[in-house]
Amino acid sequence: MAAMELGSEFYTFVLVGFLAQLVDGALGMAFGVISTSALVALGVPPAAASAGVHAVETVTTAVSGTSHAVARNVDWKLFRRIAIPGVLGAVLGAYLLTSIPADKAKPLIQAYLGVLGIWIFWRGFRHIHVEREPKVVEPLGLAGGFLDAAGGGGWGPIVTSNLLVQGKTPRKTIGTVNAAEFLVTLSAAATFIYHLGWEVVTTATLGLLAGGVIAAPFGAIVAKRLKPDVLMILVGIVLMITSSVGIWRYFN
Repeated sequence: MAAMELGSEFYTFVLVGFLAQLVDGALGMAFGVISTSALVALGVPPAAASAGVHAVETVTTAVSGTSHAVARNVDWKLFRRIAIPGVLGAVLGAYLLTSIPADKAKPLIQAYLGVLGIWIFWRGFRHIHVEREPKVVEPLGLAGGFLDAAGGGGWGPIVTSNLLVQGKTPRKTIGTVNAAEFLVTLSAAATFIYHLGWEVVTTATLGLLAGGVIAAPFGAIVAKRLKPDVLMILVGIVLMITSSVGIWRYFN
């Protein structure tokens, strides 16, 4: 497709994709939520929006995960524990979204994430984060994968926030969640495309892809260089904002 045929919408989504992936790569969340919200706001049906974003994320998460691995931000043991159930959850969630409307639980999930955001922010602000290995992991992967596919975003907020609350090192949590997200999004995207076809790939999704790929390496660098308390504070802020926006969108 020639550049002059893309129009201003394409370049708008390049910017959206860049900013969304920069936040996602640095804090372990928000690409799906930001990108899906932007597509739905333009009138794209939720299933098609989620499908398009997951198709984009198969590339951006591959670049982001590789960047985190190079920066040594990945805990490979934790990676295996969240990736396998995450793939299963993503396939189930994608199938559900293409078959049955599943919006009723969204405000409860968003409220839960908002409370976690406040807690994580407070712990970072007060410097009281105690590092320890998380005990509840596999159920997080399953829930995160399912909600990510069914809700158009949620892998990062669910998995990253809960691992941080359990005491996992912020840098390792963010890097590992980003790396595992590649397998989760690949599974969801394949399921969506099987049910909906390649029509989910549009000018908007191509713009998100271009911006996301450009930003992906920078997120890993930011995550490695920021202090743990700063990462905790930023994660808390992003969770509070995205949960508030999600609740507002549901009721309006």
